[in-house]
Amino acid sequence: MDKNYGFRFRSWNIYNDARKFKREIYSIVSKFPKEEKFGIIDQAKRASVSIILNIAESANKNTDKDMRVYINRAHCSLDEVIACMDCAIDEGFIDVKTQTHILEIACDLAKRLNGFTKYLTEQSPHIVKS
Repeated sequence: MDKNYGFRFRSWNIYNDARKFKREIYSIVSKFPKEEKFGIIDQAKRASVSIILNIAESANKNTDKDMRVYINRAHCSLDEVIACMDCAIDEGFIDVKTQTHILEIACDLAKRLNGFTKYLTEQSPHIVKS
């Protein structure tokens, strides 16, 4: 039996890199003030998990068009994490070095999500891009 137990998304680099990104976000927000527990902390955690979940959910959609919807949602969640980190720097919870580090990782993930969407679009050229 393969090590992914039939869950093909587990072998995708983008999925595994999104998991690493989530761990980075969790590590960063764990240092935020406790009063942010129900604010930036929870929102950044939920959004970072949402990236992973949407990539996974895309794996068993019946059409490339349906897959693109979930990859787009993953990208939207990535945008949300970056907005949370922008709020964090505004409040002094992170420094420029940390923000830059997160932006570099996020930029790579965004490019790869866009590339995946482009690939899916090219696979189904008869479907109008939604």
